Amino acid sequence: MEANKHTAVAKFTEKGYNCCQAVACTYCEKFGIKEEDMFRMTEGFGLGMGGLMDTCGAVTGMFLTISLANSAGDMDQPLLTKMDTYAKFREAAKQFKEKRGSVYCRDLKTENGAQPLPCCTRCVETAAELIDEMKLS
Repeated sequence: MEANKHTAVAKFTEKGYNCCQAVACTYCEKFGIKEEDMFRMTEGFGLGMGGLMDTCGAVTGMFLTISLANSAGDMDQPLLTKMDTYAKFREAAKQFKEKRGSVYCRDLKTENGAQPLPCCTRCVETAAELIDEMKLS
């Protein structure tokens, strides 16, 4: 859905959310999580996991959203949906890599300067597009 992509980008570019917050906060209320809570939970995941330049924060936000959408949430049967969720992560990562070239911030952040950088904005946009293509939202 085009609106989700624009919402995620606006949270990143206009509101100052980090890349993970922008993606995860776009979808969280659909899955019963208040935006303020998701914002707090994902604060450290920007710039590739707290500035470590590892997994892109937009990808992490996408993975969080997939988990929220796919998990049965059955703590008595924790394996009920786990393997399917892992498979969805792998497929989403594959598609993200095809569109952006990598899932790692160190490879994706091709520009220097203050956020929001265009390269990071494209990652937020791509993560939201993929979530919508998976029809999770």
